[in-house]
Amino acid sequence: MTTIEHLYDIYLRHPSVQTDTRLLQPGDIFFALKGPNFNGNTFATRALELGAAYAVIDEVPANIDDERLLLVPNTLWALQELALHHRRQFDIPFLAITGSNGKTTTKELIHAVLSSEYVTYTTKGNLNNHIGVPLTILSVRRDAEFAVIEMGANHQKEIEGYCRYTLPTHGIITNIGRAHLEGFGGPEGVKKGKGELYDHLRDNGGTAFVWRDSDDLRQMSRGISHIIAYGSHDAQFTGRVAPSKDSFLHVETPLGVIPTQLVGDYNLPNVLAALAVGKHFAVPDGKIRRAIEQYAPSNSRSQLIEQGGNHIILDAYNANPSSMRAAIENFARLPIGPAGSATDGAPNFPSTNGNRKVLILGAMAELGPESLNEHRAIVDLIGQYPWAKVVLVGGDFLKFDHPYLTFPDSLHAARWLREAGLKDAWLLVKGSRSSKMELVLE
Repeated sequence: MTTIEHLYDIYLRHPSVQTDTRLLQPGDIFFALKGPNFNGNTFATRALELGAAYAVIDEVPANIDDERLLLVPNTLWALQELALHHRRQFDIPFLAITGSNGKTTTKELIHAVLSSEYVTYTTKGNLNNHIGVPLTILSVRRDAEFAVIEMGANHQKEIEGYCRYTLPTHGIITNIGRAHLEGFGGPEGVKKGKGELYDHLRDNGGTAFVWRDSDDLRQMSRGISHIIAYGSHDAQFTGRVAPSKDSFLHVETPLGVIPTQLVGDYNLPNVLAALAVGKHFAVPDGKIRRAIEQYAPSNSRSQLIEQGGNHIILDAYNANPSSMRAAIENFARLPIGPAGSATDGAPNFPSTNGNRKVLILGAMAELGPESLNEHRAIVDLIGQYPWAKVVLVGGDFLKFDHPYLTFPDSLHAARWLREAGLKDAWLLVKGSRSSKMELVLE
């Protein structure tokens, strides 16, 4: 049986880990993970044929004797323990980020700010689960000065488990919203589950960056010995939404007004978190500004797209009741002028010209028994504003009466959009990952 110490010696010679043979590169260590519908052990010999240096397995293939097959009691356990062993080699800040909304955008902004001054490693994309977190830790190289780790969770004790092998010294909970209600067991369960990051920091003398505008986060962070507050007021680092002449968020800060490439006032705390982290770790002001200004969202997160003569806010990476409400309200407030672009004036100025705004919204997932009521609440919110057209796609949007156009899936909605012949319209496209709302634009 291979020990973690021996496995780490091999990792130091081959410091690249892979769990998917389709992404395997020569020299990688392949971990044969198992899931409900797959068994990586059956791909171990194939991984070696593709050039893997070693394959870590917990089931021995029949009639195969190869010293490059490393047997462990459980491959997922071995991956996480190897990550812990690697983590313990570093005496640098490890900043963990979790929350109901905005985790990835906050992580990317903070990485942009820190990497302008320091060698910084971070989570790629949204590899923020029980496999992605250890893989991220194992991607941190010896030259690292910072590590920024995103942690996603949909049930209690999950963040606690990540903290066990990430050992974060600093942490951010972006917000507490109505996300993954089914797995967490309701809103209080969300607080408890996300609060496991604060519990770790409290118990280990860590530092929390806390969004002061949130009553929940202020209460939950009590007792943490080191708190750095950011917010719209009453905080060490403050900022607010500034008037702008375009559709993008501009933030008034002590560093001056910072124009961003983000759409939506709800990104204000994400920007201020990056500013607070940068200032705390002595990143020069000019570098903080440039990093925030130059960050461009990708992967369907608050992207502003010009397509077919229309202006599209694509925010289709994920959705829950909190983020859906924020996106709709922000879109409703966005002032749209006659020429097809946002008018002068503050983003908070209510727009009375809603006849060129189109909502295309996909259903929200993982809400449990509250799902139908949460979808009804979104429909009620939609009814408070004027729209040119509202299109609701799939899931619980199809299970009750409302006056809006419905389609069973995003492909049917895409066909409608192609045939609608919209020109110079503004569209908000949003939905849970399972709704695949980005397909509406294809």
